[in-house]
Amino acid sequence: MEDLEYLRNEINKIDKEMIELFEKRAKVSRKVAEYKIENSMDILDKSREEEVIKGNLKNLKDKSIKDETKTFLKNVMEISRNIQKREFKQSSKSSEIKPKEQNSDVFKIGFQGVPASFSHEALLEYFENESEALNFESFKDVFEALKNGIIKYGVLPIENSSTGGIPQVYDLIGEYDFYIVGEKCIEVNHNLLGVKGASISDIKEVYSHSQAFMQSSRFLEKHKNWKLNPYFNTARSAKYISEQNVKSKAAIASKNAAKLYGLDIIEKNINYNSNNYTRFIIIGKNIESDKQRDKISILITLPHEPGTLYNVLKYFHENNLNMTKIESRPIINKSWQYFFYIDFNGNIMDKDTRYALKGIQEESVYFKLLGNYKGDCF
Repeated sequence: MEDLEYLRNEINKIDKEMIELFEKRAKVSRKVAEYKIENSMDILDKSREEEVIKGNLKNLKDKSIKDETKTFLKNVMEISRNIQKREFKQSSKSSEIKPKEQNSDVFKIGFQGVPASFSHEALLEYFENESEALNFESFKDVFEALKNGIIKYGVLPIENSSTGGIPQVYDLIGEYDFYIVGEKCIEVNHNLLGVKGASISDIKEVYSHSQAFMQSSRFLEKHKNWKLNPYFNTARSAKYISEQNVKSKAAIASKNAAKLYGLDIIEKNINYNSNNYTRFIIIGKNIESDKQRDKISILITLPHEPGTLYNVLKYFHENNLNMTKIESRPIINKSWQYFFYIDFNGNIMDKDTRYALKGIQEESVYFKLLGNYKGDCF
């Protein structure tokens, strides 16, 4: 049986070979980044990464370390992405000719829904007159438009003060390799809208987004005979009612939607929480930072062991950082394992914040800095 010294020497030899191979891989990653820059391609190619992992796992002889090998490959790929991101940033700084979109005073911003929706309102308030608004059918369509360079930024609702987080948006943040660059809070007042001349006694069906139904639940409980029809969003519901032009159908939407689509406000402010706000995030392809940004969002997964969440949370207390939000979402294909989305006050240029982020990253199986931006909520 080999002694400990011999085994340690063997590990040292293997580590030396791994460093040499890692350097070779890093050089190739830089060349991949150069190719992507020249051909205007995105850094993340998720299908390609999954294909590589699947192929390498087939070559694994010792199947007992399959999970560890998968984690190793994912970590290597994340490092490669970080190398590529650095090349992208350096290319952007050194380039004398910037894309036309960046030189233009007006750029395209995407939102889900139709004009007069709360997402559209958040977009207009955040960007003012600096943008051209493009509306999309679904949240995923906004992410895809950003991925394909159709828009420069996307505006998406992520949580409501009455009903909590919006799961679809949290899941998409984890799926796409984008960053949060800003946020906007919009006061949400829901109203019962109908066609001209309609009264509350005429109503038999109501259309709106499921979140609007939840936020107006106390009002709706008084009208249990109404049929509630979940629809794409509040503004699109108003548009639909306008097109139907039937007194028995109503929508729950904003005053702006009533004005835009020529509807009467049958009942004002029907949401049960008078302090009802929706938080919207602005997403972009690149992380943005300066000393004025005071809010940070991160995405982590933790070892499936007792005390791991506590080990992460202690870094906020030790560094006097105020955590404003923690949201968990299940990891697909991994029972009882979760992503954690955490928001806290801080700036990545501050020493204490950097120390906390480093500690959290070391405790995590997976870590991503989602963004450092100027907070508008809480």
